Amino acid sequence: MPSPKTETRLKPRLITQILKGDYADFFNIAVIKFKLGGYALARNTKSVCRFCRRENMKLFLKGERCYTEKCAFDRRGYPPGQHGQGRKKTSDYGAQLREKQKVKRLYGLLENQFRNTFKEADRRKGITGEVLLQLLERRLDNAVYRLGFANSRNEARQLVRHNHFLVNQSRVNIPSFLVKPGDVISVREKSKKVIRIQESLEGVARRGVPQWLDLDKDQMKGSVKGQPLREDITLPIQEKLIVELYSK
Repeated sequence: MPSPKTETRLKPRLITQILKGDYADFFNIAVIKFKLGGYALARNTKSVCRFCRRENMKLFLKGERCYTEKCAFDRRGYPPGQHGQGRKKTSDYGAQLREKQKVKRLYGLLENQFRNTFKEADRRKGITGEVLLQLLERRLDNAVYRLGFANSRNEARQLVRHNHFLVNQSRVNIPSFLVKPGDVISVREKSKKVIRIQESLEGVARRGVPQWLDLDKDQMKGSVKGQPLREDITLPIQEKLIVELYSK
């Protein structure tokens, strides 16, 4: 077992490898991922508007901006990069990969998180693809976004991490926490004056609330009425392609 001095000497070398890009994600996602003293950190640093253009559809990753004329996908509706406007052939594997990347970016997950969610869905009873989407929908950060307390899933994730929400009157700050039927998600009393949450609730009518959730706008709380159904996901997702990709 290395001594504390040895571990201290290894840290600058590890940071140098990170800066050189040795830990970069190979699917063109800027990820800073490292382990120091037992802590694992990961962060996406690239523009999320590139993701919408790459997947050739709006993923609504920037909230209200996606509904305005400033939306990058409306202004440049072709893939990013030097050869983005060129015609490209797509193989079966390419279609499967693009579908997986689209869903992963839509819910704001990194590769390991998404793969672990798929493994959990594969262990459970039911159709694997639908169970996967069900687990993604039941995440606390997604439920907060679906209820209208945040303009995007990234914003919902940050609000959850900053202890703005309660689940059944208990503070929960884990974005991957899975809600279940009967749970009540409410805004903390001290957080009801947060401007971002108030502004998000004003635009909830445009986005709508899915049937498996019930929103009490005046009390700033929502309840989980049941399990999310496949029909509640309106974006075009072919979960079958994701199952085929991970089953190879």
